[in-house]
Amino acid sequence: MPTPLPASIDETLELLNSQDYVADRPLATVLYLSLKMGRPLFLEGEAGVGKTEIAKVLAKALDRPLIRLQCYEGLDISSAVYEWNYPAQMLEIRMSEAAGISDRDRLEHDIFADRYLIRRPVLEALSGEPGRPPVFLIDELDRTDEAFEAFLLEVLSDFQVTIPEYGTIKAAERPAVIITTNRTREIHDALKRRCLYHWVDYPNAERELEIVSRKAPQANQRLSEEIVRYVQKLREMELFKVPGVAETIDWATALTELDKIALDPATISDTIGVLLKYQDDIARLQGSEGKRILDDVKAELDAA
Repeated sequence: MPTPLPASIDETLELLNSQDYVADRPLATVLYLSLKMGRPLFLEGEAGVGKTEIAKVLAKALDRPLIRLQCYEGLDISSAVYEWNYPAQMLEIRMSEAAGISDRDRLEHDIFADRYLIRRPVLEALSGEPGRPPVFLIDELDRTDEAFEAFLLEVLSDFQVTIPEYGTIKAAERPAVIITTNRTREIHDALKRRCLYHWVDYPNAERELEIVSRKAPQANQRLSEEIVRYVQKLREMELFKVPGVAETIDWATALTELDKIALDPATISDTIGVLLKYQDDIARLQGSEGKRILDDVKAELDAA
């Protein structure tokens, strides 16, 4: 028996909290409305702020299947929606010919039967069992092209897919749809209008500290506070790619594995590749700049 949908915004917050996802009230509100209204939720924000994780924790909390469509350049209908099992169809045709079956209509009906239909993530999401519809994650939609966006309009409007040789397949019960984008390009307004929208921002220091304490509980309090404040200051700099929450958690975990109890210049220099992924950004923190940030962090914590 699947978990019922949350009945309020507070219950939505509790649902996410039960899976150690530290959400703010605006996010819980738009997620609650998305579930209540049966509308897709369009999440936009920088990489590493927890957009994909929302779909994962929602599926786990509601005890529903998670179906993920990972988008990429060149994604087409045969990879995302459906395709026919052509070798099996050809075998069916040859067997029919050998049996002397010449009725073209019957043969066409046989080779385009359900048993030859290969269901990809979109069709899987629409074919969920009644009473337990899946959570359908369309991840990093901005990596696809406008042609695939246009195809999704029918899916997100009517929750159905039309297959020329087969007919229209409509969801018995709407899946909970989560769409994410890192905003590498703009998504067309026609698709956004079919969704509820939320910008997922970097958390403030207090919320990020709570996230670290849950996701990297082995890190001591002082180390966690220094890590969070250090990362928060990095996000104020003009870096090619500032670290996301995922990198903060990774850094806390890595430093704990090294038995560190506090930050120091040597440790930062040795482990900065866990936090930053571009050499130009790493080079900016070598020497006095990195030490200055660390000194500011320690001074703030000592004064608190």
